[in-house]
Amino acid sequence: RQYPRSDSAVVNVSTVYFGASADTVRGYITTQLERVIASADGQHLYVTVGSNSNVGENGMAMEEGRAAIWQIERASGAKRLFATGLRNPNGLAWEPHSGALWTAVNERDELGSDLVPDYITQVEDGAFYGWPYSYYGQHVDVRVQPQNPELVAKARKPDYALGPHTASLGIAFGQGSQLPGLQEGLFVGQHGSWNRQPASGYKVIFVPFKNGQPDGLPVDVLSDFLNAEGQAQGRPVDVALDSQGALLVTDDVGNKVWRVSAKP
Repeated sequence: RQYPRSDSAVVNVSTVYFGASADTVRGYITTQLERVIASADGQHLYVTVGSNSNVGENGMAMEEGRAAIWQIERASGAKRLFATGLRNPNGLAWEPHSGALWTAVNERDELGSDLVPDYITQVEDGAFYGWPYSYYGQHVDVRVQPQNPELVAKARKPDYALGPHTASLGIAFGQGSQLPGLQEGLFVGQHGSWNRQPASGYKVIFVPFKNGQPDGLPVDVLSDFLNAEGQAQGRPVDVALDSQGALLVTDDVGNKVWRVSAKP
């Protein structure tokens, strides 16, 4: 269905494709509906949906259709689960050389300051990424009972760990970037931890890629969002490249959009 463009028209994906508001569609869309991206041919939408809980403590019936990425056929509205076991998938982006879909995922809490790492990963059609039964492959979370050994056995290990509690959100590949040396890789906006000592995240990083996969340590692109007392003066949310190849960063604490560009 097409909608006229206007300054006041906002289309809710959950209403168009699921027939009700995000707050009322149990099992498909929750208030943690995060991001939407279209396929290159415009035929499909991919929608991230966060979990209802930390590790399924509200019952797995409440998690039906959640912690997942959905594929929606634009013409008919037909929908299916594209990938599952992703506790809170956020940013979505297409890797420019392989055409693969990538996402940033916020993992579970309450296992201490150093677990579990948030991550970026290629999203494979039909893959299961572990949540809630395991994390980072077959690392079983014993808090989840009963367990599901069959699902754990096939849990796909994510491609690249970003560190625990970084709250990594928006992502953008660097193709077209005019920032020196920051073209082959992925920009990641890290909103920052709320429950970690010391704090993690609160910056924008660049993960180098080679042959369509992460290759090397991340590089800080924009940082120093915490003051000397550890108080957040800004928190990155989303990232995007503008038409001049500069990096745009939304900040929901400073209420700003930052523009990072190369020196003249």
